[in-house]
Amino acid sequence: MNKKILRKPVILPILIIAAIIVAIIVVKTRPALEHEDRSLHPRLVNVIKANTVPTRIKSIGYGNVEPAVALAAKAEVSGKISYMHPDLKQGGSLPKDTVVLRIDAVDYELSLTGGEAGLRSSRSALEQLEIEEKSTRRSLSLAKKNLQVGEAELERKKEIRAKNLISKTEVDAEEQKVLALRQTVEDLQGRLNAFASRKASTRAQIEQSAAQVEGQQETLGRTGIRLPFDARIGEVLVEKDEFVNVGSSLFEALNIDAVEIKAQLPIRQLRPLVATLPDSMSDKGVSGLFDFKQVLHQLGLQARVRLVGEDFPGALWEGRVVRFSESVDPVRRTASVVVAVDNPYEKLIPGVRPPLLKGMYVAIELMAPARPMQVVPRSAIHQGQVYVVGSDNKLDVRTVEVSHMQGELAMIANGLAEGEPVIITDLIPVIRGMPLQPIHSASVQQALVRSASAGEK
Repeated sequence: MNKKILRKPVILPILIIAAIIVAIIVVKTRPALEHEDRSLHPRLVNVIKANTVPTRIKSIGYGNVEPAVALAAKAEVSGKISYMHPDLKQGGSLPKDTVVLRIDAVDYELSLTGGEAGLRSSRSALEQLEIEEKSTRRSLSLAKKNLQVGEAELERKKEIRAKNLISKTEVDAEEQKVLALRQTVEDLQGRLNAFASRKASTRAQIEQSAAQVEGQQETLGRTGIRLPFDARIGEVLVEKDEFVNVGSSLFEALNIDAVEIKAQLPIRQLRPLVATLPDSMSDKGVSGLFDFKQVLHQLGLQARVRLVGEDFPGALWEGRVVRFSESVDPVRRTASVVVAVDNPYEKLIPGVRPPLLKGMYVAIELMAPARPMQVVPRSAIHQGQVYVVGSDNKLDVRTVEVSHMQGELAMIANGLAEGEPVIITDLIPVIRGMPLQPIHSASVQQALVRSASAGEK
């Protein structure tokens, strides 16, 4: 028992020493490691050139179709409706100058007849006064001549009386005649002077009667309601034989010559469109007398209208921008742009191109004129950086400033040299200086130019 205990401490050190000796022999006899020199192989990448191409900025807004002119007809006279056009119904179409409704005009015709009779009477009275004035003027002329004769005769008799050839009674009688003639002249002169005021009063009465007749004629004309334009009838609010008062609503007529769409456009989309304004206009600033029509003309925006939805995918209309809103929606951060479409009922294709009707929901595409811009695919932008192929065919990175994103396109303001090869292939991992084998993608380059020039989203 004691012998076994004594042997264990001796065997364990021997085994450890033997293991160490074996490990040393293995290390010493192992062949030396050979280092293999391995370098990165060039990575195949597709590239396009960062060229400046004609680019059309495009923005899209949405809104509802409204008629450019909507007539809410109201009664201008009171009375019973005596006539309604058979097509005066909701959805009906009627041409310009069509009499669509009449209000009973008997009372207004009688009033006009009485007014015309009064006007004729006043005119006859004026004619009578003018005749009397002429007669009085002639009588005054004769009376003055008689007075001159009488006064001459009186003077002659006074001279004879001075010679005591006639009696004083004869002279007195002649003086009485002269006094009577003078009285006649004064009476006729007074009557003649009165004609001026009498004629003025009659003329005023004629003017008043004429004004009344004109008003009665106008009132009579208001009993018949004509369409001022080619119209499509909206809501009809009255029926035949119904009594209406002044101001009563009758019907709604919508002009079919043009419609307008008030589209809401985000400010961030509107800014690139306005950025096309020439510097000569921008330098003027905006004042109270700023001519926004001139601004619209200078911008040269093109507008296209299309229906929202898949029912009529090919339905497009050319529009024109007529005005911008006077304010910005503070909640949605949008501005209103009003686009007009002329003749929205023309070139109808059943099932393909319907008319633009009130209430339709449409998209407005606004495009600015083409201007030179440096454009790359949106996918080539990596957190504000673009990967390019350097002069030694090695990967380089450019920090760029993007002025505007439009669909799959990115417009570069600065950071890229003209013609610099931009990598459009996804690189994983990205190692600056890694060797590359660039392949120019002509098809992508051509598609990019087409998309930019067409303003495609």
